[in-house]
Amino acid sequence: MATRDLLRNTLTSQSLAPAVRTSTGTGSAVDLRGYDGAVVTVSFGAWTDGTHTPSVLSSVDGTTYNAAAASDLLGTFTAVSGTAGQNNVQQVGYIGSQRFLKVVMTVAGATSGAASASDIVAGYPHAGPTQ
Repeated sequence: MATRDLLRNTLTSQSLAPAVRTSTGTGSAVDLRGYDGAVVTVSFGAWTDGTHTPSVLSSVDGTTYNAAAASDLLGTFTAVSGTAGQNNVQQVGYIGSQRFLKVVMTVAGATSGAASASDIVAGYPHAGPTQ
């Protein structure tokens, strides 16, 4: 039984809006200012074709983005290239020092694609409640 309030101790922001992707998409930036941790989630819906590979970009200034260092991520995303990867949620933790994050869904070989979306959940706020 849950006895602690996560609603007022986290802030969820959408990076990649839900869509059927047939080409690579880059999500919106999420500012982690005021938080000491984050979880990046990627939700997959129905898969028809192609390879769909999620990744995390990070930035200190919100302008120049690079792939997040493997040492800054807890866990890894798995590319979805078949029905076994559809209708599931993947997540990785972010423990790096960069202020901004965004998600990229790299798509190859898709004509009808796969549905996907991504959220970034910021946690460990410096001041709460967050909502």
